[in-house]
Amino acid sequence: MQLQAFDLSGRVALVTGASGGLGQGLALALAQAGADIVAVGVSDATSTADTVHRVGRRFLHIQADLGSVAPIAGIVERALAEFGQLDILVNNAGIIRRTDALDFSEQDWDAVMDVNLKSAFFLAQAAGRHMVARGSGKIINIASMLSFQGGIRVPSYTASKSGLAGITRLLANEWAARGVNVNAIAPGYMATDNTAPLRADADRNRSILERIPAGRWGTPADLAGAAVFLASSASDYVHGAVLPVDGGWLAR
Repeated sequence: MQLQAFDLSGRVALVTGASGGLGQGLALALAQAGADIVAVGVSDATSTADTVHRVGRRFLHIQADLGSVAPIAGIVERALAEFGQLDILVNNAGIIRRTDALDFSEQDWDAVMDVNLKSAFFLAQAAGRHMVARGSGKIINIASMLSFQGGIRVPSYTASKSGLAGITRLLANEWAARGVNVNAIAPGYMATDNTAPLRADADRNRSILERIPAGRWGTPADLAGAAVFLASSASDYVHGAVLPVDGGWLAR
């Protein structure tokens, strides 16, 4: 296949949770492939803006709390007003709460589900209306190993990521024939703020590394190839896939 199929020049990508970690890595990967970036989140995005500008792409930060669906329509409207189009959506924003299932609170359940699943769906819906109307678009949901497995001490995170895999397949079923690709990336154990408690626990860290055939924690850069592929025309016949990028974790 010609490399031009992976070129994102002239496209606009909206990435949630892009201020750091995986989201920043995803935004940079898409920008390096040619896309302009709209970053959405509550945290300062200066660092991401700098990295995007360094590769010569335009950048817009929309400050919004995705713990509520209230700002979602305005997010898509602002992106369209600023850049005139929206070609790619990456639903990356996510939070986690760690407590034994016997002690897990309703507050922690709702907080995680609202960000990880509810807002992801309604942002896909808002972007999807624009994409379906124009007959093209790429939506990439950031799932998890816990889209496939149960995990421990993360009930709402597991539920949200399992639900996100299901929503990915549902939207693909509805929109594939209308020119919109909906897929997901399932990162393995990544060295981010979310996994800091695991890496700080010597026993847990060792047990995780022993299970990963690659023998290391992943980094944001490890997701770059999968993200560019799913955002580009190279994946035009890929619909409803949940692509693990996990160092071989699921193969073990």
